[in-house]
Amino acid sequence: MTDEQLLIHRARPFDLPHISAIEEESFADPWDLPTLEWVLETCGDHFFVAHYRQQVAGFIAGALEDTGEERYGHICNFAVTGAFRRMGIGRKLVARAEHQFAVEGASGVQLEVRVSNLTAQRFYEKNGYQDVFLIPEYYANGEDALVMMRWFRF
Repeated sequence: MTDEQLLIHRARPFDLPHISAIEEESFADPWDLPTLEWVLETCGDHFFVAHYRQQVAGFIAGALEDTGEERYGHICNFAVTGAFRRMGIGRKLVARAEHQFAVEGASGVQLEVRVSNLTAQRFYEKNGYQDVFLIPEYYANGEDALVMMRWFRF
């Protein structure tokens, strides 16, 4: 893959049907189209899509959280379609979201991942994320979530 073949930009309304299809392919409890529309409307500055060879290959949706003491990014949803996995697209999407969070003053990024999703956990570990704590029964099917965090070092 060359950088000329990959374009990452903020999600737009016409990207949402493609993102919805990736959701359906990737998750047991995918976000529906109205949820994606709401995320685009409320968190559009942190919602990115990757086009590879002019096809929607993946997306990442996040938000900036402010505790009053600290700001951090929150990756809320992220997937790359099966045909384009293991090509570096996911890593570049995460880096794009992290960049946006850092520009806005975040000290790090948090995310939740299923305890059964070891592949995703390894991906995040390779990208500097560390286990922080568990949230029992986080997902609709009762599965626990592992919260992972990457702190920025400036």
